[in-house]
Amino acid sequence: RYLGMPKQLSHDLVIDKLKPILESSSVGKVGQNLKYDMNVLARIGVRLEGIREDSMLAAYILNATLSSYSLDALAREELQHETISYKSLTGTGKKQIGFDEVAVEDASRYASEDADIAYKLCEILAKRMGSSPMEHVYRDLELPLVPVLAKMEQTGIKIDVPHLQALSTEFATRLREIEAKAHALIGETINLASPKQLSHVFFEKLGYPVIKKTKTGYSTDQEVLETLAKDYELPGVVLEYRMLAKLKSTYVDALPKLADSGSGRVHTSYNQTGTATGRLSSTDPNLQNIPIRSEDGKRIRKAFVADEGWCLVAAD
Repeated sequence: RYLGMPKQLSHDLVIDKLKPILESSSVGKVGQNLKYDMNVLARIGVRLEGIREDSMLAAYILNATLSSYSLDALAREELQHETISYKSLTGTGKKQIGFDEVAVEDASRYASEDADIAYKLCEILAKRMGSSPMEHVYRDLELPLVPVLAKMEQTGIKIDVPHLQALSTEFATRLREIEAKAHALIGETINLASPKQLSHVFFEKLGYPVIKKTKTGYSTDQEVLETLAKDYELPGVVLEYRMLAKLKSTYVDALPKLADSGSGRVHTSYNQTGTATGRLSSTDPNLQNIPIRSEDGKRIRKAFVADEGWCLVAAD
């Protein structure tokens, strides 16, 4: 409780009163992105049951081409209403405050509007869904999948942190060796991660043929490097450096930082509305684009492990 704020109901009292309702499958629940709410409630020991409507999923099933399925976007699309933004309450940057520091009156208006808009969206979209041939997909596949994905997110997947740390040390050594090889071919020391410096070396110093131009000069993107590598050694070395550096920064070094310190597990978010094709997508981190074609990629995949007595099974 912050100085000057009104007295509020205790956390324990609220949970004690709401838990039987939230956990009752006979009391229907409607909302926006209820998987998120399931995960939040799970942290305080509440199991959300009785999901009947989810405006985010309904909007996606009815139209998989929208640019956004956020509450704000759907409110504009369906209700022509501009919602109170989160940033307008908390601010941004160095002056940003936590939601628990927002004035109770402002926080209550924001939360009440969220609930009201979600309810109205569910009403509108449920009626539209009733006459849609896609209703069975929504009712029989997408809604029942919500608690499954929530459980998957809560469980997470275990990673072998020592294995990744060993790979990081090895990759760092290899990067230094590749860098030294490139500098020997160039005849000077440059930053291999700098497109500007590479462009100067390739097309001005060494006279390589220009493959593609950009607004700022000559391109050194992957396509250009692959084309040049057919005739010259240096572009192939730079390609090798880039690929290894990306593996190291994106996966080898990043994954251990994202793992829970207690369980050693990584908790991603599975998005049901992330693609126009109906496939799931994965974010924070994206666990669906771990490389597999290269040997180094396969070694990174070995960092995903099962608990003792369990095994990982892949099915497609």
